[in-house]
Amino acid sequence: METMTRGTLAKRTGVSMATLRYYEDSGILPAPRRSSNGYRVYTEDYLVKIKFIKDAQLLGYSLKEIQETLQLLSQEDMESDTLKTLVSDRIADIQKHIDHLEQMQIHLARLLKTPEDDIHNYIESFRVIKKEP
Repeated sequence: METMTRGTLAKRTGVSMATLRYYEDSGILPAPRRSSNGYRVYTEDYLVKIKFIKDAQLLGYSLKEIQETLQLLSQEDMESDTLKTLVSDRIADIQKHIDHLEQMQIHLARLLKTPEDDIHNYIESFRVIKKEP
């Protein structure tokens, strides 16, 4: 299994070393094992977890929610029904975000087609778009 240093992990994920340190200190990521010379040694599993963190943040999840999800997913004795419920809930959340983005896309496309005289009135219509939490 390939291993890497914190610097390499930071470069491969686009996450700063300070952010990695924060994720470890706050328990979002588990502490990595140490090599014989004391350096932190990260496995490819950390790449997957950091991608998950970044994707979840883009969807608006808090770090606390992300941490709870990662902890649930790492439980070896998690029942399949619990996992299915967790995944179904996340899929529903993602669908809400997709629906919201599609609404925004429709409004922006209409704005491009709106005559210049009516643009200010049309912009006011954006206020009715419900903001996602």
